[in-house]
Formats: sequence, C-alpha cells, structure tokens
Amino acid sequence: MRADRLVATLLFLQARGRVTAREVADELEVSMRTARRDLEALSIAGIPVYSQPGRGGGWSLVGGARTDLSGLTAAEARTLFLVAGPSSAVTPEAKAALRKLVQALPETFRAEAEKAASAIVLDPARWGGKAPTPPPYLDVLQQAVVQRVQVRLGYTDRGGAPSERTIHPLGLVSKGTVWYLLADTDAGMRTFRVWRVRSVELTDEPARRPPGFDLADAWQGVVDSVDRQRATERVVAVAEASTLGMLRGHFGTCLTVGATLEDGRVAVEIGFGALDRAAMELAGYAPGLEVVEPASVRRDLAALGRRLTERYADAS
Repeated sequence: MRADRLVATLLFLQARGRVTAREVADELEVSMRTARRDLEALSIAGIPVYSQPGRGGGWSLVGGARTDLSGLTAAEARTLFLVAGPSSAVTPEAKAALRKLVQALPETFRAEAEKAASAIVLDPARWGGKAPTPPPYLDVLQQAVVQRVQVRLGYTDRGGAPSERTIHPLGLVSKGTVWYLLADTDAGMRTFRVWRVRSVELTDEPARRPPGFDLADAWQGVVDSVDRQRATERVVAVAEASTLGMLRGHFGTCLTVGATLEDGRVAVEIGFGALDRAAMELAGYAPGLEVVEPASVRRDLAALGRRLTERYADAS
C-alpha cells in the first residue's frame, strides 16, 4: 500500500465527511477494489473510519468532516504511521504527504509518529502458511520499537526449545499474514517470528541501533537470504504479460523475469524449495503460464489436469 495514497484517502475523508468507495476511486484514479481495500485497511488499523451500508451510506470519519487531524488520539496517530510509514521511501511524493500529515498532528504526537514511520515494513509476498493475526505480543513489541528500549524476550525456536534473552528491537515486518521482529542481539542481527514469542518485558534501557540502519534494506537482505536457501529448484516457463503481476505477488524474489518473446509472452524462472508441490502452486496460473521444464513438473500438471477433468466432467 502506498503511503501517499493512504494519506490522500484519509484527507479526502476529512474534506467530504462521508464518501463512497467509488468516489475515492475516482478522486485518486485507482480501481474500486483498491479504494475499498485502502478504506478497510484504515479501519482495521484502528483509524476512526467506519462504513455504513445501504442507500445513502458510505465511509466516514468518526466525528464527521475535519479541517485537521487533531481529533486523532496518540495511539491512532501512531497506528496510521505504522501503516503508512513503511512505503514512504518509495516516492518523494509519499514523503511529502507524510511530512504534511505530521504538521497536522498535535505537537505531543509528532515524535512518536515520526519514529513509527520507520518502525514497520509491510511485505505482501508470502512464504507460505498462515499464522493467526495479530500475534499476542505485537502491540507491546510495536511500543518497544517506537520507544527504542531494550526488551527481555521469551522465545520458542522452530524445534520447540524455549529461551530468554535481552534484545534491541529494530523493527517489525508483516510478511503476508505473518509478523517478524528484527532485533540486534549479543550474537548479531536476528529475525524472530512474533507468533513464537512467549513473553515480552520492556526495560528502561535504551536500545542499541546500528549506525545508518534502514529497516526496509535490512528486511530485503533477510528475504534475499531466505529465498536463496529455499529456491534451490528452478522451473522454466513462459508467461502472458498480464500474468506477471500475479506471479510477482505470489513468488516475490523467487521469480526471475527474462526476455519478451516474439509472441508477446515473457520468459520466466521460478524458484522452489522442492518440485513435488510446484504443480499445485502453478496450476492456478495455467491460462497465462506454460511450464517448459523440468519435464517432471509438466507431467505433474498434466496429471492434475486429468484429475480435475474427471472430477468435474459432469459440469460441462
């Protein structure tokens, strides 16, 4: 989600008092689906935005139209920047929008809002699997990141072994539906899955922050490292240009886009940890994707197609 668009949506709500998703879509020149998703994201994130169904309904800011954002509580202001801030490095326009929003906040909220803007990364590409959201200790970890204090963390690793340690929280990342905490430790930079956190105790000690640390860059390094470890098997395919966006959203950095062919399709390679489930993941893209190799994945797709044809033969 672009921070500038999120802020623009909120300011449009301010000015109008009540709007429909269609009006937001027209104003910001986005699709209805995107406008509705942004409005829902504001509401879910805790911003005082609510919808009223039926004729004459729409989306409104609690309290009606406002000329500034001084009606937001400190927690709501911080939440807005936790949602909007991660994308603010994308464009100068986004940064300008957030600067304007900061100036609209009460003076006492500004410091936390500015810290929160660099405390979270939202990464929509998934590594698979869904964890319940939000995890139990997400709020207090957000607080630790924004306040930049050390944390005594109880944690259970992948093998189920419990441990306790003092960490220096640096930022939180939402990867699909799963949250991760990046922290500096005595053993160096570490990534913790928030769902495995067993306890969190904030201390009064300031957290150590590496010089020049950038959360988005640090997370990209984690993603690249994990993807290299997981994507040891390669599938070569050709894709319709219209399918590339969906493939990027699904496979992230495991997708390599090559040259455009004479027929307009695009050569791609997709990395997998193992090929036994590749056909299942790729089958949904069948109308716009043709696997070239390996032959085993082509055979798996053909077998899957036969099973689907047999199962739904009476539906034709």
